[in-house]
Amino acid sequence: MNITKSRAIVFLLTTLISFFSIAVFSDTIEEIVVKGSWRQIPVAQEDSSVIFLDSEIIKAQSMKHFEQLSYLVPNLNFAASDSRARYFQIRGIGERSGYQGTPNSSVGFLIDDIDYSGQGGIATTFDLDQIEVYRGPQGSRIGANALAGLIYIQTKDPTENFEGTSELTKGTYGTTSAGVAFGGPLNQNKDITYRLALRKDQADGFRKNLYLKRSDTSRKNESTGRLKVNWQLTSNTNIKFLISQVELDDPADIWTIDGSLNTLADRPGMDSQKTHSYGMKVFHLFEGFELQSFTSATDTDVIFSYDADWGNADSHAPYTYDYFSETLRHRKSFNQELRAVSNKADFSKDYFIEWVAGVNYLELKETNLKKDDGLYGDPSDPYGPYASQFESSSRYKSSNFSVFGNLDYLLSASLKISMGVRWEDWEADYSDSLQESFHPTDQMSGGKISLIKSRLNGSSLYASVAKGYKQGGFNLGLGANSTNNNLAYDPEFLTNYEIGINTKLLDSAINFTGVLFYSDREDQQVLISTQTDPSDPNTFAFLTQNAAEGVNYGLEMKMDMDITESLGIFLNLGILKTEIQNWQSRKDLEGRAQAHAPERSYALGLKWLPITNTYLAIDFTGKTSFYYSDSHNNISKSYTLTNLNLGYFKNKWNYEFWVRNLFDEYYALRGFYFGNEAPNFIDTLYERHGDPRHIGISVRYDF
Repeated sequence: MNITKSRAIVFLLTTLISFFSIAVFSDTIEEIVVKGSWRQIPVAQEDSSVIFLDSEIIKAQSMKHFEQLSYLVPNLNFAASDSRARYFQIRGIGERSGYQGTPNSSVGFLIDDIDYSGQGGIATTFDLDQIEVYRGPQGSRIGANALAGLIYIQTKDPTENFEGTSELTKGTYGTTSAGVAFGGPLNQNKDITYRLALRKDQADGFRKNLYLKRSDTSRKNESTGRLKVNWQLTSNTNIKFLISQVELDDPADIWTIDGSLNTLADRPGMDSQKTHSYGMKVFHLFEGFELQSFTSATDTDVIFSYDADWGNADSHAPYTYDYFSETLRHRKSFNQELRAVSNKADFSKDYFIEWVAGVNYLELKETNLKKDDGLYGDPSDPYGPYASQFESSSRYKSSNFSVFGNLDYLLSASLKISMGVRWEDWEADYSDSLQESFHPTDQMSGGKISLIKSRLNGSSLYASVAKGYKQGGFNLGLGANSTNNNLAYDPEFLTNYEIGINTKLLDSAINFTGVLFYSDREDQQVLISTQTDPSDPNTFAFLTQNAAEGVNYGLEMKMDMDITESLGIFLNLGILKTEIQNWQSRKDLEGRAQAHAPERSYALGLKWLPITNTYLAIDFTGKTSFYYSDSHNNISKSYTLTNLNLGYFKNKWNYEFWVRNLFDEYYALRGFYFGNEAPNFIDTLYERHGDPRHIGISVRYDF
């Protein structure tokens, strides 16, 4: 951190403290309602560590993708891919890269109740209602896809009156974005309503390819289309339809030998995704309960390819070193859930019980076509260069069937005990052109019990014990007839203990949430990788094994303050400690922290209206260092990013000048340790750096 940046942060903190000391507090903070649970409830009654991002926070982000918003959530990290982040970690638990074989997910990812776990790249954030991030296992709510937690995104629903919004953004690095969303009633009775959202995002990217003399080999070309239709069929029946398409047509040219933002690849790859989604929800009221049906299907095509040697004939001379890898993935999913949700309990009416019961079926079908080619030659070898070609195809199918239930009992008007349980059966079939085949099955169960004490002012205190689970799987590339004991790995289970408080202070001017948690990981799944041929960067083998156990514990805090009518500040803080324990086959890792688990993550910011219709918003987000992988001991450097928004609004118009990464911090999001430089291929740390300073303007019109 340079001196100028340090002084700016110190000045801002001093200003905040000064304002805090002399302010007269207001008494109006809007009640927050979470929607990712069984029923909509005030966040103060939630018995999980949940952080809430509302539509105003989402609108304030110049780049409309969840990757940008994730910096605001403590103890949430992501492993940067070549383009958009697909894989997230909550409290240090979650996948970090593409998989071989079993597409298991530790972090659930739902958009409009459609499961996109492991496909976080789809999460564009234009025209959203809110985002909720649940930290801790959601075994009774989601099941196998939410061992670490859940990211729940709700887009804007149709309204009974016509309304809409439009937005245009221009920025450095060729950034151009435009979006429009509108909707309302389709007939006079207003029993059929709709909302249509369309968005296009383009940018050249932050890298320059010196060999090809281009600055667009890591560009973004993304589009989002979404149509929602709600039909109030009868007074007791409501049907909601959804059709969406998200296309990320993003080239991939990210990695460099020297760690700079200047690439040298002669064959840039792709990191693209195109997903069609279809959903239907049906709600029918009976006496005493509501029957809910959630039906969804997705169809996704992914192209993941890259220049594996990261260079060209000139940069590798006098050696011949040219490798390329491409994977074409097609995934289809079908999900059906039926729930019966009782009416809410009411202690004053002697109705002490509320309950949920249901079943869920999820089917995944996936095909992969992988092609690798390579050429290596040493000028001292008269028989070279040597060419290699590899091609394989695979088919995967899995089905998850779950039965779940939840029971809440009011012990008094302010004290409630909640108990949930889920049983799940998982079956999978895998086969490929290398004659490998697997047919694993697992039966797993999880649940939660909690005690919640509520007060009339909206405050609450809770204690909970929750058990989550994640299915097992298999490892590929070890040979069809291999007797290696590492072919299969078992399910992982996590037991989480939590104490949390939600409260309002100083006449409701402060919303404060604090959570202490401790998690035991049993049969912890750990991914390690190795390069079987040092001269061929396409020969990485990934191996998942069960460590005997691990622990994750820490603190999460969120505080929102309205200091005056013109000044508000927020502070989000996460403290995390992790440890790998008793791993018999990797004694060298015992006692070490888990990968992608920074000990501290934070977001601090303010929004100030110094004069009428003008505002200044500034925030600092950061993480301390963390291990990149469980395969090596290299760590990242700590970093703090500063973002600034200066805006003017009048009537229905909003004009904004923004800067992301104001001080042009050079920071890394991902790291690999292997050899990729001829002829010795010495193991070296290569890092994937985050975005540099980015400046632009945005204009929004609400109608």
